[in-house]
Amino acid sequence: MKKKVTIKQIARELDVSVSTVSKALRDSKEISLDTRQKVQAFAKLLNYRPNNIAVSLKNRKTKNIGVIIPEIVHHFFTTVISGIEREANKAGYNVIVCLSDESFDKEVINMETLANGSIDGFILSLSKETQSKKDFHHLREVIDQGMPLVMFDRVSDEIPGDKVVIDDVEGAVNAVNYLLDSGCNRIALLTTVDYVSVGKLRTEGYIRALRQAGKEVDESLIVKIEDIDNCEQQIALLFDSGKFDAVFAVNELFAVTAMKEAQRRGYRIPEDISFMGFTDGILSQFAFPPLTTVDQHGLEMGGMAAKMLIQRLENDDMGDESYVTEVIPTSIKERESTRK
Repeated sequence: MKKKVTIKQIARELDVSVSTVSKALRDSKEISLDTRQKVQAFAKLLNYRPNNIAVSLKNRKTKNIGVIIPEIVHHFFTTVISGIEREANKAGYNVIVCLSDESFDKEVINMETLANGSIDGFILSLSKETQSKKDFHHLREVIDQGMPLVMFDRVSDEIPGDKVVIDDVEGAVNAVNYLLDSGCNRIALLTTVDYVSVGKLRTEGYIRALRQAGKEVDESLIVKIEDIDNCEQQIALLFDSGKFDAVFAVNELFAVTAMKEAQRRGYRIPEDISFMGFTDGILSQFAFPPLTTVDQHGLEMGGMAAKMLIQRLENDDMGDESYVTEVIPTSIKERESTRK
């Protein structure tokens, strides 16, 4: 199947900007007649066909921003949405939110639905299935047409563009060091399967911290959970198979579930086992005892993502070379699930 010609390719061949090609193809009077004719003739020669998704996005200024998130039940994503809305509303933009439900197909459908003229740009966190498939064609189509897209939290280095993340490795290193400094010696890890980018990075931080402290990495204490909604069984197996005095979990659901299992088995928290989670959400705050956690500062992350997208929307001349990745610092919120 012949590869589809993109505006980005035309711009590269003619040594002009993507914005110039896009405007020339729309016969915009902002571009000189000579350049318009040259671009249009070259596009015809290559049998270029416009991407209907991208065209509808670019031709109409709706003052709406489309946000696609993997799920809504996690407090982190709700705080990110709040941050996006706060900054977007200040700049006169509205926010439309869609859920991918961790599905690749639904993520693609959401993007196509939003891009039918309803929005001016995207803010996106990848679904697990998209990360597993490594199929980013729907993102590349938008980017190749010069459409603005900002990714946050779950991102891919394969996709050029603006990104907002935390340093997941450093956050995990700090969490494990906190547990070590409180007197814990054998720290178990509850994490995701490796294709989930944030889980993989937090696992890397866990291993790095232990090695830096001269501790052995015991593979029997590392549990990689694929079905997050049914994690109880794998977590129970951890308690059956090993001895440990602390648990570090890459999300708050794993941590709170492990705390419940520990209490069911008669362990005292934190006297017998300390627990550290990741993401300071409702579960962390209202667990018993309240959970010590790494705070991702989702409100700040969402605000930064909105600012970056709006800057793209309002500055057509920003080129690929100006793509940036903003790193939001994490912090540890101390509560009663860990020793002082």
